[in-house]
Amino acid sequence: MKQRSLFTILCFVLCVVSVSAQQQCINNGNFTPNSTYDVNLRLILSYLPSNVTAGEGFFYSGSIGTEQNRVFARGMCLPGSTSDDCSVCIKTASDGLLRSCLNQKGAFTWPGEPILCHVRYSSTFFDDISTELYPRKIIHNTGDINSNALTEFTPIWEGLMARMIVTTSVTKSKPSSSNSYYTADVAALTPSQNIYALMQCTPDLTPHSRDCESCLRQNVGDCGQKQVCIVIRASCFFRWDLKKFSKAFDNITLAASPPSLQPAKKAKAKAIVVILVPIVVVVIIIVIFVLLARRYAVLCWRRKKFQEFDFEQSGITTVDSLQFDFKTIKVATKNFSDRLGQGGFGAVFKGTLPNGIEIAVKRLSKASAQGEEEFKNEVLVVAKLQHRNLVRLFGFCLEGEEKILVYEFVPNKSLDYFLFDPTKHEILDWSRRYNIIEGIARGILYLHQDSRLTIIHRDLKASNILLDADMNPKIADFGMARIFGMDQSGANTNKIVGTRGYMPPEYVMQGLFSMKSDVYSFGVLVLEIICGQNNRFFQQSDNTTENFVTYAWRLWKSESLLELVDSSISENCEKEEVKRCIHIALLCVQKDPKDRPTLSTILLMLTSNTIDLPDPQPPGFFFSNRRNQLQEGLESSQCYSSETTFERV
Repeated sequence: MKQRSLFTILCFVLCVVSVSAQQQCINNGNFTPNSTYDVNLRLILSYLPSNVTAGEGFFYSGSIGTEQNRVFARGMCLPGSTSDDCSVCIKTASDGLLRSCLNQKGAFTWPGEPILCHVRYSSTFFDDISTELYPRKIIHNTGDINSNALTEFTPIWEGLMARMIVTTSVTKSKPSSSNSYYTADVAALTPSQNIYALMQCTPDLTPHSRDCESCLRQNVGDCGQKQVCIVIRASCFFRWDLKKFSKAFDNITLAASPPSLQPAKKAKAKAIVVILVPIVVVVIIIVIFVLLARRYAVLCWRRKKFQEFDFEQSGITTVDSLQFDFKTIKVATKNFSDRLGQGGFGAVFKGTLPNGIEIAVKRLSKASAQGEEEFKNEVLVVAKLQHRNLVRLFGFCLEGEEKILVYEFVPNKSLDYFLFDPTKHEILDWSRRYNIIEGIARGILYLHQDSRLTIIHRDLKASNILLDADMNPKIADFGMARIFGMDQSGANTNKIVGTRGYMPPEYVMQGLFSMKSDVYSFGVLVLEIICGQNNRFFQQSDNTTENFVTYAWRLWKSESLLELVDSSISENCEKEEVKRCIHIALLCVQKDPKDRPTLSTILLMLTSNTIDLPDPQPPGFFFSNRRNQLQEGLESSQCYSSETTFERV
C-alpha cells in the first residue's frame, strides 16, 4: 500500500521537461559579423557533423585560424547513435547556437532530440576544468519530492548517483572503450516505477585526473532531489527522470525481485550460504593470487623490454592497451602469407583479427639499422593521433627480435599506385584528385595545429598517402616525424631524413625544419596530383628534363598553367579550380619559408574562392637557365643521394 501511495505521489508531480533548446552562451567577448573569426566559426561548424561521425566514439575536437581569429570547436554524440541521427543532431545544435548566441565568441549546448549530442565553440582552448564549471544551466520541475516519500526515495536515488559518478569517471580514463565518457543506469523505486539517469563527460578533460568526477558531482549537487532534473555544463551533462528519455536504457534490464521464502526454506538457504561462502571466497582468493602472480611476471618482462624504448617518458602511459602478442599477429596474418608491399624498413602484410577487423601489419626488418628508432618514433607519434585523414594505429608487438606495428587496413593501397601508373591514373578523375588534395590538407592541419601536439611529418609524398575504399586519403608512415613543444616553431638537425624532390632547400642545405617544411612537401605533392608524374622522374613532352617546380613556375609566369595538367583529366576538369590549386602549390614551394602559407590558410584558399591569392615568389631549387641548372643540380646531388636518410656535411 505504501509503495502504491509513493508511486501515486511521484506520478502526480511528474512534469515533462523539454531538452530541445538547452543552449548556453559564454560571456567571453563578441565578434564582428563577416569578420575572419565569423568566417572561421562557420567553416569549422559546417564540417563538424562529418568530423564527429568519422571520429572514434563519435567525438571530434579541433580548431581553425590563428591568434585572435582562432576558433576551437568540438562535437560529440552518445555512443551507439547512428551516423545519420548524430549528423542531424550536430548540425541542428550548431545552427541553434549561431542563432541564439549571436556574434558571441563562446557557447555550448546539449540538445536531447533526436538523440543526445554536444556542440561547443570558443575563442580559447578547452583545457581548464575551473573554467568549465560555469556558466551552467539547470532545468527541473519546481516541486521537491514529497517528504513522506523521501524515506524510501533518498537512499535509492543517492546510491544510484554515487554508483554512476564512479562508473562514468572510471570509464573516462579508458578512451579505447566503446562506452567511455558516459553511463546510463536504472534503479527500481517501486515494483512499477524506476529512476532513470544518464551522465556524460567530454573525453578531452585531462586524462587520469578527477575533472570528470568533479564536474558530475557539481551537476548532481545542483539538482538536489528536484523532480525530473537536467544540468548542463561545458564539459558534462546530467539528467534524471521517472520515465525513459533515451534509447540508452533499452538494453538495461533490472533483476526481478526474489519471491518471499518460507521460514524453513530461509533457514536451509542460510545454512547453505554459511557453508558455501567461505569456500567460494577461498577459491576466489587463490585464483586472484595466481592471476596476479602471472600478470606480475609478464609485466616485469614487458617493463624490462620497454625500458630501452622509454615510452612513459614520451607521454604514452597505457602501453599495455596497445600491446599485441606475436602469436596473435602470426595467426591474424596466416603466418605472414599475404604480403601487401615492401617499404624501406620492412614488409607490410594483410591480416584479420579474431573480431573480424582487417589490419595491415608492418614487420620491421631485423637487418635494418634504422628500424628500431623508426619503430619507437612511429608508436610514440601515431598512438596519440586520431583523425579521418590519418592512418590509425591499433597497436604494436615487441617480442624477441620482432618489432611489429598494427594499422587499420586501407584497401586501395597508396596514391602513387594509381597516380603514376600509365593506365590506373585514369581512375583518379579531377573530383577525386581535388578531394585527395583537400583531405591531405586537413590531415596535415590536424598534425600542425588541431591535435594536442605539434607534429612535423617530414616525409610527405605520394607513397605515404593511403586511399580507403572511397578513395579518401590517409597520411601514413610517421617514422621520421618530430613532436614539437607548444612554444617551438622550428628545429635544426645534422641528420637529414626524407625523400629527394619533396624536401625544401633550407632543410637540405642547412638542416632547418619546421611546419613550413611539410607545407613545401604538400606543394610538390599537389603539383604531382595535378600533373600525374613523379617529381623525381619528371620529363617534358620534348624529352628534355627540367626541375619539376621550376617547370611549374615557368608555366605560371607564361600564363600556361593548364599545360601542367594530366592529359587524362584535362578535358573533364574545372579549369579555374585546377589553376587555383596550382597557384596554391606554387605558394607552398616558395624558397623563403616565411613566404609559404600555413595549413589553415591553405585550407581556406582551397575551400573559399573569395580569398585573393598573392603572386608566388620563385621556388626553392629554381634554375634560371640550363647552365645554372647543371651547376645547381651537381651541388644538390652532393647533399643527398637516396630516398632515405643521409648525413649533412
